[in-house]
Amino acid sequence: MAASIEHYQLPLPRIEGGVRLLIVVAPYYRQIADELVAGAKAVAASVGAAVDLVEVPGALEIPTAIGLAASRGLYDGYVALGCIIRGETTHYDTVCNDSSRGLTLLGLQGTCIGNGILTVENYDQAAVRAEHQGQNKGGGAAAAALHLIALKRGWEARPAGQAADLNRDVIRIAGELEGPRGA
Repeated sequence: MAASIEHYQLPLPRIEGGVRLLIVVAPYYRQIADELVAGAKAVAASVGAAVDLVEVPGALEIPTAIGLAASRGLYDGYVALGCIIRGETTHYDTVCNDSSRGLTLLGLQGTCIGNGILTVENYDQAAVRAEHQGQNKGGGAAAAALHLIALKRGWEARPAGQAADLNRDVIRIAGELEGPRGA
């Protein structure tokens, strides 16, 4: 059933001026991490974004590494990549929740982050999601970061206090412009 569901993806944004992305990856499952990175790099290359890559020990360190880099202002956006596979203890829940919470908090502070940390039940699920020729969740995370960069730059270019002209400026993150067509 899930294989027959069509997922809509926004076209990649056109971003004027160069874009610098930092990919932060936890390579605990090396083959999965390598596929996620390949997918993210391919999407970044398709829009001409420059990419740097750093590795951290685990998913819990990804938000900290992004926070450290963001405090320096060296990058326009960040791609968080890794894989957390459920084990026999509650450690899985802690790592999933806390890495996600850390990224969310950074995002709410204005950091443009695409979250490509896989949270799966087993290795096979991770492999399907990671393959850059398949579901390409690494590429999806890079695309999310690029969309947020474009959105942020669009709003930064507008004088303070000036709202969007809805007849001219259309910024769509997802969904229909006229609202949902069904429930």
